[in-house]
Amino acid sequence: MASPPTHAGSLSGVGLGLRRSMLPELAARDDRIDVDFFEIAPENWIGVGGAYGRRLRDLTARYPLGTHGLSLSIGGPAPLDREFLARLRAFLDDHGARCYSEHLSYCSDDGHLYDLMPIPFREAAVRRVASRIGEVQDALGRRIAVENVSYYAAPAPEMTEIEFLNAVLDEADCDLLLDVNNVYVNSANHGYDPHAFLAAVPARRVVSMHVAGHYVEAADLRIDTHGAGVCDPVWELLGAAYRHCGVKPTVLERDFNIPPLDELLAEVAVIRRLQEAAAEPLCSAGTS
Repeated sequence: MASPPTHAGSLSGVGLGLRRSMLPELAARDDRIDVDFFEIAPENWIGVGGAYGRRLRDLTARYPLGTHGLSLSIGGPAPLDREFLARLRAFLDDHGARCYSEHLSYCSDDGHLYDLMPIPFREAAVRRVASRIGEVQDALGRRIAVENVSYYAAPAPEMTEIEFLNAVLDEADCDLLLDVNNVYVNSANHGYDPHAFLAAVPARRVVSMHVAGHYVEAADLRIDTHGAGVCDPVWELLGAAYRHCGVKPTVLERDFNIPPLDELLAEVAVIRRLQEAAAEPLCSAGTS
C-alpha cells in the first residue's frame, strides 16, 4: 500500500516547542517574534478550550504549526488506540497542522508508562513497528515522521541502533525527525561516534530536526531532560547534520526550567545562524 501524501503545506526555518507556560509572555507581545513556526504535542491540546484554547488559536492563525506526539506508543504491545487516532486526525485537520511526528518507542501496555521505552533492536520489532506506522498513516491520512529516541538500555539487541532505525524507515517507507541531541546523548551513553551515526542516517528521509539540552549525570551518562540550554557539542553536531542532510526545519525544545522568552529566542537565533552558514556554500555555488 502506498504511503499517504504529505499534508498540504510544509515547514521551513526555525521553530519553538510551545509549552503552556510560554503563552502569557507570548500574548503580551504585540509584535511577531522571530520564529518561523511553533510545534506542539497534540495530546496536551486536544479538547482544551478557554483562555488556553483561544491563545493557541491566535498563534496558529499567525504561525504555521508542527505537531509531535507523545502517547501513540507506536512500538507498544497493546493495539493502537483507534479512538485517539480519530481525535488526533480531527485536531490536525482543524488546526491546519503541517506535519505530524512520533517517537520511535513505546509508552503504554495495560496503562500509560509516562516514559519513552526503547523498542528491542530486533528484526521482528522492525516488521511489527513498520506495520503499525502504516496503520497510523492510513488512519491519519498523512505521511508521518518517526523520531530517533534517547535510551539507556538496549534489551536483547540483534542489531545496532542505526541499523534498527534504518530498517524501520525502509520497511515502513516513512520519514525521519532527526533529534540531534538524542544522537549526542546516546553516543555518550553507549560509546559510539555521533558523527559516524550521523553519516549513516539516510539524508533523503530527514524532514525535520530537534535540538535541546540535557543533564550531565556523569562522564558516561547524559539524561535527556530538555531542561537546560543546548551545549556546544550539540550545536556542532547540528551544523554537521545540516551539512549531511541539508537545512531542515528545526525545533528548539525546552520542557523544564523554562527561561524567559528572550533566552529561548537567543538559542533560536543560533539555529538560524547555523542554517544560514550551511546554506551559504550552496548559494555561492549557484552564483559562481
